[in-house]
Amino acid sequence: MTTPPRRPRSDALQNRARLLEVAARAFAEEGLDAAPAAIARRAGVGVGTLYRHFPTREELVHAAYRHQLARACESVADLVDRYPAAEATRAWTAHFLDYAAAKSGMSAALDAVIASGADPFADSHALLAGAVGTLLDAGARDGTLRTDLTPDVVLLFMGGVAYSVRHGTPAQAGPLVDLLMAALTKDAPARPVGEEG
Repeated sequence: MTTPPRRPRSDALQNRARLLEVAARAFAEEGLDAAPAAIARRAGVGVGTLYRHFPTREELVHAAYRHQLARACESVADLVDRYPAAEATRAWTAHFLDYAAAKSGMSAALDAVIASGADPFADSHALLAGAVGTLLDAGARDGTLRTDLTPDVVLLFMGGVAYSVRHGTPAQAGPLVDLLMAALTKDAPARPVGEEG
């Protein structure tokens, strides 16, 4: 009879999550110049702990990106439970913008992951579309969001907002999110998507 594998201790899980948070920030700011020893130090763990979890730099970059993606997508369920769909969508947009900024900052590091043969983006679109679909479904139920939009259209709009925020000024983020919400909420004019004005 085989014994089931031991579950990771909670402190080990916390160390791993902290490493991934710090690594995502470091790779976004410094690209591949971010030193693993410095990442471990900032995360408050030994470099041996880092290498035990992530034996190569590419594995660390890949895991840090996936952690940011998962954090953004997993936050939807809690937001929908706590707020009306329109408010949950506004709150989730902040998570999406954080994810998009991290992804953009990590682009050079992610290129190295792709060159190593891994595909960090394999299911990114599906996960993000699922998160947006959850928001739209909740909005259809409570009547706060339009029902004529698909997750793909909303993601394109959010991607445009994220691009504009990255290349604009911090002060422009709020008005851009306001425009996004005006387009998504029930009171926005309901014209079929793609219809010429």
